[in-house]
Amino acid sequence: MRCLLQRVTSACVTVDGDIIGQTGPGLLVLACAMQDDTETNVDVMARKLVNLRIFQDATGKTNRSVLDVGGSVLIVSQFTLAADTSRGNRPGFSQAAAPDPGRRLYELLCEQVAALGVPVETGRFGADMQVSLVNDGPMTIWLEK
Repeated sequence: MRCLLQRVTSACVTVDGDIIGQTGPGLLVLACAMQDDTETNVDVMARKLVNLRIFQDATGKTNRSVLDVGGSVLIVSQFTLAADTSRGNRPGFSQAAAPDPGRRLYELLCEQVAALGVPVETGRFGADMQVSLVNDGPMTIWLEK
């Protein structure tokens, strides 16, 4: 599973002009299930997202997690994180999970993050979405499990 994690003061996702998910302060997570991913990959990723210490403590050091600060998470599916640009100028996405298992693993990630105690909002799997955010820091981290 691949995720692009952004610490945000606010973020929202819209479909057809309607806000369907939002967060802030907290994390915006763009998530992509890969072909060989299993529930174990999702479990490891969920725990990493919840416990990654990228929020500042009282002394200004990044020692706190989204769980520690009482933040929330907006998780948006984004199969384009599987882009292979090694040949030519047109990316290939064959490493992404097929739609049915991809949806199942994406939904499982959302469920597991919520089960770990962090409020979760989501995008809509497979939809044409518009994502807006205010990156805090900026702090952007690539995770792969």
